[in-house]
Amino acid sequence: MNHNSFAKKSVVGVSGFSLTIIIISLISFGACSSQIKGEIPSEPEAHQPETNNSNDRMIIIDAGKTGPPISKYVYGQFIEHQGRCIYGGIWAEMLRDRKFFYPVNFYFPWGEFEHQSPWKPTAFDTIVIMDRENSYVGEHTPLIELDGTAPRGIMQDGLALQKAKKYEGRIILAGDSSLKVEVSLVWGPRQNDRQTVTIPRLSKAYKKYPLSFTADADTKYGRLEIIGKGHGGFHIGAVSLMPADNIKGMRTDTIKLLKKLNATVYRWPGGLFVNDYQWRRAVGDSDKRPPRENSIYWSVDLESRDFGPDEFMTLCELVDAEAYVVVSAMNPEDAQMAAAEVEYFNGSPDSPMGRLRASNGHPEPYNVKFWGVGNEMWGFMPLEPYIPIHKKIAQAMRSADPSIKLIAVGGLGMEGLARERGWPEVDWAEGILRECSEYMNLIGEHIYCDEIDDVVEHVRQMPNGIEGIVSAHCHYRNHLDSLKGKDIRLALDEWNYWYGPEIYGEAGIRRYHQDALGMAAGLHEMFRNSDMIFMANTHPVNVHGCIKTTKTEAVQEVQALALQIYRNHFGNLPVAVKGEFEPLDVSAALTDDRGFITIGIVNPSREKHKLAMELQHVRPKGKARLWRIAHPDPLAYNAPGEQPRVVIEEHQIENFSNEINLPPLSINLYRLAIR
Repeated sequence: MNHNSFAKKSVVGVSGFSLTIIIISLISFGACSSQIKGEIPSEPEAHQPETNNSNDRMIIIDAGKTGPPISKYVYGQFIEHQGRCIYGGIWAEMLRDRKFFYPVNFYFPWGEFEHQSPWKPTAFDTIVIMDRENSYVGEHTPLIELDGTAPRGIMQDGLALQKAKKYEGRIILAGDSSLKVEVSLVWGPRQNDRQTVTIPRLSKAYKKYPLSFTADADTKYGRLEIIGKGHGGFHIGAVSLMPADNIKGMRTDTIKLLKKLNATVYRWPGGLFVNDYQWRRAVGDSDKRPPRENSIYWSVDLESRDFGPDEFMTLCELVDAEAYVVVSAMNPEDAQMAAAEVEYFNGSPDSPMGRLRASNGHPEPYNVKFWGVGNEMWGFMPLEPYIPIHKKIAQAMRSADPSIKLIAVGGLGMEGLARERGWPEVDWAEGILRECSEYMNLIGEHIYCDEIDDVVEHVRQMPNGIEGIVSAHCHYRNHLDSLKGKDIRLALDEWNYWYGPEIYGEAGIRRYHQDALGMAAGLHEMFRNSDMIFMANTHPVNVHGCIKTTKTEAVQEVQALALQIYRNHFGNLPVAVKGEFEPLDVSAALTDDRGFITIGIVNPSREKHKLAMELQHVRPKGKARLWRIAHPDPLAYNAPGEQPRVVIEEHQIENFSNEINLPPLSINLYRLAIR
């Protein structure tokens, strides 16, 4: 293995240009001197056991040689408003377009948004007027007029309901006092396959009414009906329906699995979504936040703005993680919006934005430490005009809170994209570090790996790519005067595999066992470069996510299992690992109290291997524990609603031997008590 070269594939989806795959190859630089590498020249022959088995390997774990502590922030997550990451994944809302962004069609639909509304009239002769003069939220609100001859209204179908499960919500109505409105949850074709909430008398002013139902059957084809009876007309301002067991608006099943991941930090709201994100429109009463189309990605979704800054902080609280907020950096005018956002999250209750935050139910500052300035800006403009934008935004944010830590946009290997655009072909990452080092604390890089048929090579591309990024940034440290005396480390704030069909919505790609092997090997490379890598964020739900959901089910993907066992059981003080042990990938670390040594071993091959270990400067004592993820099929996966095919096996080892057997295609994490 040549540790000074790599082939990294970075996949980027950006509004306004097509999906681009940039291949960076053979970047050769010296590694930073403080690295604890996983494979270094082996010890003299006297240390190598005699063997006739080509699958036998030997390693020496030298606990006397330690590297800088592994940052807890390498176990980070990244959520963005794409596909079914939030809506349909984390957020529990069951209704689409609950605030009526799209016109509701009636018998003769027309206009730009015809047929896009998920709401339909309950009878063919129902007249739905999209009233702009008396709108509750957004540009218009549906008005349904009745002549007393028949009940009329609107409905939304395609709701997944579960027998005996409770559902709660609300509806906001205004109308003639002579009318009554019936809101029904329907789970079957019979007359009694429904439960109805009756609102007997409306008022001219909009008023909020609670809804509560219990379904009496399982169905994927449930519907919600809103029907008026009498003479006159009524407006439907907004409506909401969630499972009653939601946790502050979040899906209970998703939160349970996110807690298992035990991630330390969550990055939000993008991703590319952040580049025109107007956070002020996503705070306050969620029913009054105007919806919008989210056309940042390669399909168009509806952004309800139900999940905004305060909901994000609620999520972080529920999963016990810190927040990493990214701000828009498209133009110099974004500086004022970014500074106001910092003040909203971190300002005192008597500051202007602090008072706004208090009015939304959270008087005390959130004290968000990590802030990103823009996302993948190399896809939107050349470096030279971006540099003053970054500086202005960074200065404005620090003026609002000098204690925050800023993450700048890196961009290794973007020269090819610049050439396609007719821009100057410059090294974006080097330029940002040269010109803006005073305006950042960390620099972000993104890495996505494609599929390779050979499983060993498929796995190796992730640590190889990470090593190449580290090597390039070590080169910058050694050669840029702007970095002298500074410790600007890396945030791999997007890292993952990216290939295959979108099964779980846009970018909702299934992850396989071979990807979990690669993610574990990628963690090993981060541990070996603990002096350089401070943070890493992968995706939690649906969009490239560790967790996949349907409307009623959620499951941990295989890569989630790998991240989970390392986060919960691996040490944080890396130690030297020596030997020739390819194709295995091995990393080791001591725990904080030096009471345990942990050893992670990835076997990406289809053969089993025997590994002899020599521990130096420590001695095992007592029992050991093993967490193992193994499956004979590299394309094994877990799917929601099905029995998991890949699981974490946990074993207690009474008498640990220095010779261990490693099954094919396995991740093995040992934890040994030592003295």
